[in-house]
Amino acid sequence: MSGLETHGLEQIPEAERTAKTRELFPTWAAANISVLLLTMGAGLSVSYGLDFWQILVVGVTAPIVSYGLVGLIGIAGKRGGAPGMALSRAVFGQRGNLLPGALIWVARWGWETINAVTGAYALLSVLDILFDVGGGTALIVVTLLLFVVTTFAISGLGINAVQRCATWAAWLFGAFSVLVLARLIVDTDWGEVFGRGAGPASAMITAIGLITAGGISWVPSSPDFTRYLPGTASSAAIVRNTVGGAGVVVLPLVLMGMVMASATPSLASAPDPVSFLGEILPLWLAVPYLLIALAGTLLINSMSMYSAGFTAQTLGFRVPRHWAVSVNAVISLVLGGVLMLAATSFLDTFTAFLSLLAVAFSAWAGVFGADLLHRTSYDGEALLDTTRTSAYWYRGGFSPAAVTAWAAGLGTGLLFTTSDWFTGPLASNNPVGEYGLGWAATIVISGLLYTVLPKPAVAGQAGRTAERVDAVS
Repeated sequence: MSGLETHGLEQIPEAERTAKTRELFPTWAAANISVLLLTMGAGLSVSYGLDFWQILVVGVTAPIVSYGLVGLIGIAGKRGGAPGMALSRAVFGQRGNLLPGALIWVARWGWETINAVTGAYALLSVLDILFDVGGGTALIVVTLLLFVVTTFAISGLGINAVQRCATWAAWLFGAFSVLVLARLIVDTDWGEVFGRGAGPASAMITAIGLITAGGISWVPSSPDFTRYLPGTASSAAIVRNTVGGAGVVVLPLVLMGMVMASATPSLASAPDPVSFLGEILPLWLAVPYLLIALAGTLLINSMSMYSAGFTAQTLGFRVPRHWAVSVNAVISLVLGGVLMLAATSFLDTFTAFLSLLAVAFSAWAGVFGADLLHRTSYDGEALLDTTRTSAYWYRGGFSPAAVTAWAAGLGTGLLFTTSDWFTGPLASNNPVGEYGLGWAATIVISGLLYTVLPKPAVAGQAGRTAERVDAVS
């Protein structure tokens, strides 16, 4: 295991950009090792009424759409050699970037808290199965603390630690998933599985939107994992390995969830799918699979926290990257403790609240993606210069086109979004709202609007490498 990564927001020197595009495959596979996908697969069958073949289509389409976008945005990492939210300064301006950055950072708090709670429950379930240990307050605090500290250790060490752990987690998860799949093949009533009637096409579209929305949350983080790629790395390979790594996990898990639900429909509504697995699998398989699920959740949280450290730095935390990571670690520990000890009944509501913030990821993706279509390079010095002398200062620190397009896309997406806490006025009686595609409307509106609005000139552009061309290289 390599030592501590010392780079922060600055561009990675070309001599150190020795990563391979194939390393993205296990990285994005590990980013999806979550038992919550089993619950979602069960929900597609029980709640949405989809049959096996429809869920197969959902499981193939969703990662292509969501992680295709993740891979495309990842191209910016190899072009700029810097984290996503640092490159975002070139698009929004030094001050304008604080607006989407703040929302994305807050959203990270929530997902890291949920992952920490899920991981702690996985460890508690293993202890309960093996030693019949109850979940008292002291044990809850210890397991949560252990999970958060381990997450901080991995994400704090940096990209090498994250990617090496991701590779091991992906292989172990694959091996034990094969064992679970073999047991399902033997024990499942396949007549029941294939005898289900097909659900409406509208439900299938909604399901694709639901699964896709989860992947969208990784879009701003994508350049963080491609910035060590050389500038000559294949853009097609970046997209291919990103989609392939995610798809090889998402598809089997949603299908396995659907198959499990044919015998145990309550999986679709299980409040704690982690301990639920301990009940439906034999002991010899449940314990290692729960441990792998724990490792997967740990890796997901480590990747999120790794990116959150960069986001914190772009917001003005003038500390080394690993200390910026610690800010999110402390926040997830505190919020996780509140959820597990005092407000666990509000977990679903909390998740629904975070779904509103997911629209912010899409608004950023629409603007950043539209800009990427015409940008081939980034000025490393200007990215780090947060004063008026920066080439990316634009007008008062803002790019009016980017900020306007982002705000319009964000507002439009919320109009079409429904959650337990908020229902937009346009969330019903139209395909976008009824199919849960508010995030898609956000991307389209923000991207198109940014494309047509006039862009401010880059200061000192004449003496720099041309930053805009008419086609993607």
